[in-house]
Amino acid sequence: MGRGFVVVGVAVTVAVTACAVAAVVVGKRVKSRRKWRRVVGVLAELEQGCETTVGRLKQVVDAMAVEMHAGLASEGGSKLKMLLTFVDTLPNGSETGIYYALDLGGTNFRVLRVQLGGQRSILKPDVERQPIPQHLMTSTSEDLFDFIASSLKEFVEKEGDGSDTSLMKRRELGFTFSFPVKQTSVSTGILIKWTKGFGIEDMVGREVSECLEQAMARKGLNMRVAALVNDTVGTLALGHYHDPDTIAAVIIGTGTNACYLERTDAIIKCQGLLTTSGGMVVNMEWGNFWSSHLPRTSYDIELDADSPNPNDQGFEKMISGMYLGDIVRRVILRMSHEADIFGDALPTLSMPFILRTPLMAEMHEDDSPELTEVARILKDTLEIPDVPLKVRKLVVKVCDVVTRRAARLAAAGIVGILKKIGRDGSGGITGGRSRSDIKMKRTVVAIEGGLYTSYTMFREYLHEAMIEILGEEAAQHVILKVTEDGSGVGAALLAATHSADHMDNVQLL
Repeated sequence: MGRGFVVVGVAVTVAVTACAVAAVVVGKRVKSRRKWRRVVGVLAELEQGCETTVGRLKQVVDAMAVEMHAGLASEGGSKLKMLLTFVDTLPNGSETGIYYALDLGGTNFRVLRVQLGGQRSILKPDVERQPIPQHLMTSTSEDLFDFIASSLKEFVEKEGDGSDTSLMKRRELGFTFSFPVKQTSVSTGILIKWTKGFGIEDMVGREVSECLEQAMARKGLNMRVAALVNDTVGTLALGHYHDPDTIAAVIIGTGTNACYLERTDAIIKCQGLLTTSGGMVVNMEWGNFWSSHLPRTSYDIELDADSPNPNDQGFEKMISGMYLGDIVRRVILRMSHEADIFGDALPTLSMPFILRTPLMAEMHEDDSPELTEVARILKDTLEIPDVPLKVRKLVVKVCDVVTRRAARLAAAGIVGILKKIGRDGSGGITGGRSRSDIKMKRTVVAIEGGLYTSYTMFREYLHEAMIEILGEEAAQHVILKVTEDGSGVGAALLAATHSADHMDNVQLL
């Protein structure tokens, strides 16, 4: 009898324990589902915040055109600076001779020699890259430019037989100087401020080309700065050299900018400005564009607040390679706060800019069934091992949402430029003509930058948005052409166009 009670008691205990275990398992599942729902909720909120409907993109197009007008009307009239470049003649392919370029835009500089043979032919350029010693970045202007002029002289000597360069025919140089400059002519400009780790105080407020020319003279180098240019303007020059229908250039890489060809009479802030061609290239500095129609999220606001330049470069922070990876990192970090889907990997995930955009693009474009590249990057870069497949899929989706928004906004920016110069096919309804009667001109936009050239998904989303905004018919007349090395070859072409020898022969815009 007693044994029976024991058996029943054990059976009851086992049953109770089994129920308790089952309850714990069910409870964990419910909790896990709740956490997953929170994570999916973060994604849904991101998708909503980054939404770029065609209607919204058209509002961005209109805002870009309006801001361009405002920036041309008066200094400080818009977040868009709309800087005059004084480039009123672009290369047309007839240029001949040997020209040089100096590209100074960061911790390295490049020198190039370009031989032009007419008929739009460029012989393979000779290029040398040199690092700038760290101490020269904060030394004196004389030290920096003496170093650059010495390297340039050595490079020029290789052109001839090593004879005295001061006896050679004067060479013309295109100088790409990628720092904020107030341009005063096609070949001169005053340094406004240094960026990118440079801090040579005695040069701020000084004329940039003069500093270089004085150093070249000290080194006995017979060379003149024929054009002082921004890299975007170089891209436009190179695009126009190969295709005369090129009217704008856009760089979408680590940073972003655009320039285009404007009618001189539309540049109201410079009344009385005359150019023989009736046109001038305007450097928009479009990274600073802002409009309330841009789809901004809490991640963008946080990124901006944490940046060295808050309330600046708002458009750039949404579309350029410098920032896209970090927006994705911020979203993933928020997901991990909502539910510990990545375990305790927060220290690395909390580091700003640990996820660079090229790695983000690799994750986005991983087409393996198990998303092995995503797993590798999460493990190696963010130190998050063993991420389940469904979480890896979620990470890819975040990359997709952020990239799609960036590409579509870049497309809206490009169409904004086209609208401003009447090349978007809208044309308005004038004299009873409908837009279908308007014959659209072939319009080429030169594009440079790794985000566009190397990131297939970004490029496809941008093209898709261009067609959606312009419409199938008008979009056929707009060609986006990849242009390589505007800051090097493009600058040499502008030196050719603005050299004393070629001014007479150049076709005006």
